[in-house]
Amino acid sequence: MGGALVATLGSLLYPAMLGFQKVTSAPERVIATPATGPLTEADRDFVVEVRSAGLWEYPVGQMALRKGTTKAVRTAAQHLIEGHASLDAASRRVAAQLAITLPNQASPQQQGFVTTLNGDSGQQFATDMATILRATDGRFLSTIASIRTTTRNSLVRSLADAANDTVLDNVTVLEQTGRVDFSQVIAQETSTSKLPARSVTPPPPVAGQPQVVLTPPTTGTASPSPSVR
Repeated sequence: MGGALVATLGSLLYPAMLGFQKVTSAPERVIATPATGPLTEADRDFVVEVRSAGLWEYPVGQMALRKGTTKAVRTAAQHLIEGHASLDAASRRVAAQLAITLPNQASPQQQGFVTTLNGDSGQQFATDMATILRATDGRFLSTIASIRTTTRNSLVRSLADAANDTVLDNVTVLEQTGRVDFSQVIAQETSTSKLPARSVTPPPPVAGQPQVVLTPPTTGTASPSPSVR
């Protein structure tokens, strides 16, 4: 497949494109034509966004296993960990086949969510965790639907299918905690962010740095995400 790519590595490096702000200037522009179908800027950005989502939601799941005081919160934690471990593996496979550079860290905004939750405890942690993740995953579902209906690349389409299943599952178990503040979720989902691009873009990986792998638990309890081939 590598010989079928007709784009330079530089053109595949992800730009500022994550969070609640859309800054890609030409999402429909084709940047490569691999055997799996034309790859657009929006396709590339989506693969990066899947990776970035896991880089902060996975550790939040680990945090919720430690801090959760109810069965529902701990169940949500298990789904976050297992779902994002599976989805991250899929995004890394797709990125490798399409020569897309992936981050090793979440965006500053997403890292800020982790910092906030790290400082919480008890009921406050449960409410903040469920509400923040429900708001961000709700937005992500819209992105997934858009990519699924517009991409012409079969690998990206399969990744969107897997992401939809995982994120919808996360939304469901977060709502089942009974801790989601829906007034805050609606406010976040209907507002326009004024954050600068640097706050919503994951930093590029350091040259020579090993790729971060989100390791699945040895014994899973949540339903696995569909594989991407």
